[in-house]
Amino acid sequence: MKCPFCGQQDSQVLESRTVEEGNALRRRRECSKCEKRFTTYERVFKRAVWVVKRDGKREPFDREKIVRGILRAIRKRPVSLELVEEIADSVDREILKKGVPEVSSILIGKDILKRLKKIDKVAWLRFASVYLEFDNLEDFEELIEKEM
Repeated sequence: MKCPFCGQQDSQVLESRTVEEGNALRRRRECSKCEKRFTTYERVFKRAVWVVKRDGKREPFDREKIVRGILRAIRKRPVSLELVEEIADSVDREILKKGVPEVSSILIGKDILKRLKKIDKVAWLRFASVYLEFDNLEDFEELIEKEM
């Protein structure tokens, strides 16, 4: 594994452990040249899944888009980054379990909303406002009355 600090190809694995419910390996490494430590992750390569957007366009599934969307929703909220990663991992796993080549962005959004609602109501409402394309205050009021 190439050192991210000095580019040396040789590193020693100090510790390995399974993460993401056994779906990945986390390895702590130390560079044999500069002796700095870094972390690598090893995951199973997944086949490509396409996301069908509302307008019918298709794009490759990108787990990081889920993370970015959740991070915007939890901004200045008491939600840990580990929890964000857990949500993204669980949504990713659900998509893979389906075993289909395409998944609707609507289903992905609903899954994220369901998980956020259990964690933080403000983050849930923020995510919903973007996902459901709120235009005005009445949209917020309607959702709150319906869901609370």
